Amino acid sequence: MRRALLLLLAPLLMGQAKPVLVPDVSQRDIEIAYSFTGAELLLFGAILYPGGRAPEQGEKPADIVVVVKGPTQSVQVREKEQVAGIWINAQRMRYRSAPSFYAIASSKPIEKIVDERTRAIYELGVESLQLSPASGAAPEVQGRFDKGLEDLRTRAGLYYQAPGAVEIADGVLYRARLAIPARVPVGKFTAETFLIRDGRVLAAAVRGIEIRKSGFERFVAHSAEHYSILYGIVAVALSILFGWGAGAVWKRF
Repeated sequence: MRRALLLLLAPLLMGQAKPVLVPDVSQRDIEIAYSFTGAELLLFGAILYPGGRAPEQGEKPADIVVVVKGPTQSVQVREKEQVAGIWINAQRMRYRSAPSFYAIASSKPIEKIVDERTRAIYELGVESLQLSPASGAAPEVQGRFDKGLEDLRTRAGLYYQAPGAVEIADGVLYRARLAIPARVPVGKFTAETFLIRDGRVLAAAVRGIEIRKSGFERFVAHSAEHYSILYGIVAVALSILFGWGAGAVWKRF
């Protein structure tokens, strides 16, 4: 009796099951050397629907949104003001945590996929990032500094959006390409993939990416972090040596 009941309910249970994402990235490790000029990251994967079926013809297609996010960091933003013809630092605001890198690709413009509330919950879009100011400020002041930080990092290529960059084949396979700029910070990154239909997030999955220095740059960074006193002494000594050498060559000519 129990087995028969399960067989009768199986189609209903399968119909209620949600699809699953199986994502991957072309590079899990990106090494930065002196000649690094940036990289292109391919994010791809498949959508597994309940029962292994493909989307039925006439069924509303789902959308894919991919977000690559760098490690958070503390940052201070200063606002310049012109006084007597001279630009000086006026107000400033420090953020406890802000993504060092943020890129989002989607199958359609993000505002056409989800509403503002959902964008804020999942941080879908540069304007929806949940920045954490270290001190309280009036909403208009905080909004001004938030936009300033977003603008600075957008111009540096560290924040950007790529609407329409995700391609979906047969409603099952997807892929997107995102550019990693030369100025990208090192650390552990995440690649988040969201499956969305009718403004609802049906599935999400995360893959890790690590960006690290290699070669001489890695040696310098490691020395500065773990042997700071010795690194400082060597840096000062080299500066004096190069300065003395440049002066000696200048005297000869």
